[in-house]
Amino acid sequence: MKTNERKQGGFTLLEIMLVVGIIVIILGVAVARLGNTTGVAKDMAVRADLQAISTQLKLYEAVNGFVPTTEQGLQALVTQPESEPRPTRWYQLFKELPLDPWRNKYIYLSPGRRNPNSYDLYSAGPDRQPDTGDDNWGN
Repeated sequence: MKTNERKQGGFTLLEIMLVVGIIVIILGVAVARLGNTTGVAKDMAVRADLQAISTQLKLYEAVNGFVPTTEQGLQALVTQPESEPRPTRWYQLFKELPLDPWRNKYIYLSPGRRNPNSYDLYSAGPDRQPDTGDDNWGN
């Protein structure tokens, strides 16, 4: 074996996301069989999307040392930002951004109002209006 070759153990991010996706699908099917669960299914979809986006934001931050600004938004995970701060090592982390179950974009603020040392990420919910009582933060 060459000296620059070595075996690495562990799971890749793609493998972990695939397993999480399968678990969400299985849970969705199980919950759907329990009755009218449209609200529960939409809530689970929001949770899964927010988890996937958060995972990619953590990867973005690990590579660049910062998360995208509010102005750059989540689009920075799809296309390289043109505004400052520009990432030094940019990778496309999503082919396209997921929409919430009501077909709206997820709301991203950095720094966040709720999380001033980090970012806020949530769905405006069924009324499609941010900062109202039905906002879904995935918890």
